[in-house]
Amino acid sequence: MGTLTGLRSSIRNKLPCIPYTPPVTIVNMFCDSCHSRSSVGMLCRRTFDHYACWPDGPPGSVVNVSCPSYLPWFDKVSQGLVFRRCGSDGHWVEVEDGEVWRDISQCEEEPEVEFQELMVSFKTLYTIGYTLSLFALVSALIILLSIRKLHCTRNYIHANLFVSFILRAVSVIVKDTMLERHWGREIMRQADIGEMLSHKAAIGCRIAQVVMQYCVLANHYWFFGEAIYLYSVLIASVFIDNNKYLPYICLGWGTPLLFVIPWVLAKLLRENKECWAVNENMSYWWIIRFPILFATLINLLLFIKILKVILSKLRANHQNGYPDYKLRLAKATLTLIPLFGIHEIIFIFVTDEQTSGVLRFVKVFSTLFLNSFQGFLVAVLYCYFNKEVCEIFYCFSCCVVISIVYPPSNLSPAAL
Repeated sequence: MGTLTGLRSSIRNKLPCIPYTPPVTIVNMFCDSCHSRSSVGMLCRRTFDHYACWPDGPPGSVVNVSCPSYLPWFDKVSQGLVFRRCGSDGHWVEVEDGEVWRDISQCEEEPEVEFQELMVSFKTLYTIGYTLSLFALVSALIILLSIRKLHCTRNYIHANLFVSFILRAVSVIVKDTMLERHWGREIMRQADIGEMLSHKAAIGCRIAQVVMQYCVLANHYWFFGEAIYLYSVLIASVFIDNNKYLPYICLGWGTPLLFVIPWVLAKLLRENKECWAVNENMSYWWIIRFPILFATLINLLLFIKILKVILSKLRANHQNGYPDYKLRLAKATLTLIPLFGIHEIIFIFVTDEQTSGVLRFVKVFSTLFLNSFQGFLVAVLYCYFNKEVCEIFYCFSCCVVISIVYPPSNLSPAAL
């Protein structure tokens, strides 16, 4: 969750709205050198703005200086220039918020081409995954809800899980689209943080971020609901009556609100920056990370208990003449992993901020690939490969074939 956003934030930290801060000694040296000579007359006075030393500028001119030599990436931008405008009144031109206008786009560190290509590949990967998942999940949901024979608590829980996958996919795509549209690199070159946050797009982007976090949490708690239901059927009655799924509704759709609302308040009051995608204070991030961690760990424990029950039953069948119990156990294991979200345990203790280099790319690729295609896999396993669904489609296809081969108008009373 948020892995691609985390990668974007590592680039965004180098953009002009969050400039590189030089050491104090360098600042003092530049400041003293910059103010060593004074001028007279109507001029924009020389100054050091904690980025570059600006010489006196004649009114109505554009003043430029070379990129500061203290920049860690100076070798890459040594030919670049920084620009300021000197107004006709002899004062440096200011923007709406009172800050002096300055263009440092030529002095920014450009991300490596390989990194940009990798980001594009990651985005293409999860876009394909979520698109496939959306088509598969919507079709599966229609099948489960439209065929009365499939109406039961188990399939109702599956249907809610499908809905949570659909909402998660849509919210992730919308959130990333809004991030790219309003906080993309080209946009940020033309505006500062104050200007962007004053734009109503910031509100829309934050709403998309909140909805995405809720959908991700709901998705995990429907994993939790699936695990509890199967555990209660096989081992113990967790919810008194498994024919009623209202407790599962409260668990899947209600529990996320208990964590998303405090997270929104913390972001709004303490870390109200950009699109709420960057986590400077990790304690706020853990407000929504902890419930996911908790649900995943409980799912893992239930998964192990359920496998033990399945193993004991398969062994009993093995003694009664079924030699393939190991293969059937492996099949059950692989089937339950995507349903319970067990694969997320691999990187659940590793945040984006704690990883770097190859490990970070491996984590991002694995997370995006598994999360985006998981909905497709669950829809296939629990709807299209469902025994009842296959029987219904088999009967339907037989009826279609018979109606084509033997049209009703050609059937004789004897054939009927």
